[in-house]
Amino acid sequence: MKSLVSTVIAATFGGFIALGSVYLITEKTAKHNLTAQAASNSPVKLTSYTGSLMSNNPDFVLAAEKSLNTVVHIKTTTARNNNLSYNPFEQFFYGHSGGQPYVQEGSGSGVILSEDGYVVTNNHVVNGADEIDVMLNDKRNYKAEVIGTDPSTDLALLKIKEKNLPFIGYGNSDNIKIGEWVLAVGNPFNLNSTVTAGIISAKGRGNIIEGNRGSGQFPIESFIQTDAAINPGNSGGALVNTDGELVGINTAIMSSNGAYQGYAFAIPVNIVKKVVSDLIEYGTVQRAYIGVSINDIDSKFAEQKNLKQLKGAYINGLTSNGAAENAGIKIGDVITSVENNKVNSVSELQEQISKYRPGNKVNVTVMRENKEISIPVTLTNIKNSTEVIKKAEPVLTSVNSLGATFEEVDKEYLAKFRLENGVKIAKLTGGKLAGVGMKEGFIITSINKKKVYTTADIQKMLEGKSGSVLVEGIYPNGMIASYGFGL
Repeated sequence: MKSLVSTVIAATFGGFIALGSVYLITEKTAKHNLTAQAASNSPVKLTSYTGSLMSNNPDFVLAAEKSLNTVVHIKTTTARNNNLSYNPFEQFFYGHSGGQPYVQEGSGSGVILSEDGYVVTNNHVVNGADEIDVMLNDKRNYKAEVIGTDPSTDLALLKIKEKNLPFIGYGNSDNIKIGEWVLAVGNPFNLNSTVTAGIISAKGRGNIIEGNRGSGQFPIESFIQTDAAINPGNSGGALVNTDGELVGINTAIMSSNGAYQGYAFAIPVNIVKKVVSDLIEYGTVQRAYIGVSINDIDSKFAEQKNLKQLKGAYINGLTSNGAAENAGIKIGDVITSVENNKVNSVSELQEQISKYRPGNKVNVTVMRENKEISIPVTLTNIKNSTEVIKKAEPVLTSVNSLGATFEEVDKEYLAKFRLENGVKIAKLTGGKLAGVGMKEGFIITSINKKKVYTTADIQKMLEGKSGSVLVEGIYPNGMIASYGFGL
């Protein structure tokens, strides 16, 4: 009996020890798991980074919803002719002109800026088009009128007749940061309402588009670079931030095959705002000039000029009586900021100045002999004045014997046809020109091999003249023609 009681007591005691051990182990394991779970929910900290990698995760849904209905599909049609020469005698004897006309179509994107129908797009999307159709995201279609264009920034402003349209709000392109998320909204390859995402890859990109876009003007380039997918058809579409605000107009891609390869470029919205405002108010852009000749700075250039900084725009020349010279800026100064906005390159200086009009006063910071100086500068127009430049109005004149009214056209219109000179036939009322088959819209470039620049030239060459006359020129569809008749 004594042995049995000892065995029971020992077993009971052993059971309590086992239960206690299990409890202690379980509690320790649970505490360890809770600690591990808490650690897994905490942001990872890197030794060289003090911010949180897990905060502010991007959500593109709101931005897409706010911007999709404000981006439109633009379709253009332009009459062309396979045969760019025209023989009026072939038409007279055989009843046809030889060239077969056809319609060339193009497409792109645009962004609605106001409830009453102003739409911004790229100039290259609508340049030379005979008709422009705008389709909204809800499939409504409208004919668009061109309010104005600015080839230097590759922007154009259109107007459709509608009210209460959804429109996008402006952001501030000066405040965007490299690495910030953005969306590209447009119509690539005629795929309506396409949204792609990426980040800001760089700012102030210049020398992207070769030449002067056929406008006779040098381009103003300070592009936002992004890796959001942009393809043909996206031109003129919106680059928006995660708040759904417009920060740029998508314009160009860098590609070896014509499609997106990782590099896309947009015009900063602060330039867009200025150009659009000018086109609405004046019909032409009021471009400000600071009156300097400038260079980018690299290490080799800095060594040659004994400079201690690599950022800024180096001034190697001044326009006589220009804004900079009158303000006291000197050759050898380095512009580092305009109105407290940093200037790291020539393209960034162009961007900052392009936001202002002639007559605006801006504070320009320069480095002179390694000292920082702030100089107030009153910007001017290309004529070194602060006056508003008005849009050139058509000049009409007529030569009675010809039965025609002629209209002078601006350089931008002539640039569409790669012409340096010409006068357009605005209206025919019967007479010599209509009699030989000439049509309204024909651009007269020469009379008897002498170039025509103004309506006064036509008056001088033909008024009171007798004998044979040879008139040469081009139609808006690209067909070159010549007409001979007697006076």
